[in-house]
Amino acid sequence: MKRKIFILHEIYGVNDFIKMQAEAYSNANTTVECISLYLDNRIFPYEQEQQAYTYFINEIGFDAPLEQLTEKILEARSYYDEVLLIGFSVGATLAWRLSTLPLQGIVCVYGSRIRQYLDVIPSCPTLVILPSHEKSFNVHELKEALDILPSVHTKQYLGRHGFMDCNNSNYCYESYLQAQAEISQFFEIKHPGGLHDGPK
Repeated sequence: MKRKIFILHEIYGVNDFIKMQAEAYSNANTTVECISLYLDNRIFPYEQEQQAYTYFINEIGFDAPLEQLTEKILEARSYYDEVLLIGFSVGATLAWRLSTLPLQGIVCVYGSRIRQYLDVIPSCPTLVILPSHEKSFNVHELKEALDILPSVHTKQYLGRHGFMDCNNSNYCYESYLQAQAEISQFFEIKHPGGLHDGPK
């Protein structure tokens, strides 16, 4: 069985954290590809959080990448038995908006703008990982709204936005370990369509 996992980055670009995530899920059966949403593959340092956010919102946004990402995903479906998607922050919100595609699973890690797209009903198993606190909105209200959706499983961990990234000032080691284990377990979920041929 061949699997493809696409990773969508945060506002900072395909930095060391995103590359480390790619390594975590790559194995003999799984090809991982980090997609840069930035045409010039730029990477922002963490100190430039505000500049990175402004650049993403003004130059990229949550609409423009969808068509190209959809094409990429559908093309991969022709070559792989399973195609999965994981997004972080703004990448998580984009992943959420792509959850109606014929994918085998999606993981959204602290995608705070998901709250603006609650009209999206994922058609594949979707894991949403949330922090305990967000500065701009009530996380518990978002969790309650997501928990009623049939294909969505939410997990909340102690910490703030960015808690999985060891280079981020909001890094929380224990929550990182728990979330990483949850994601790895989610990616091993047996798909009801019979794409898995038994335990690995």
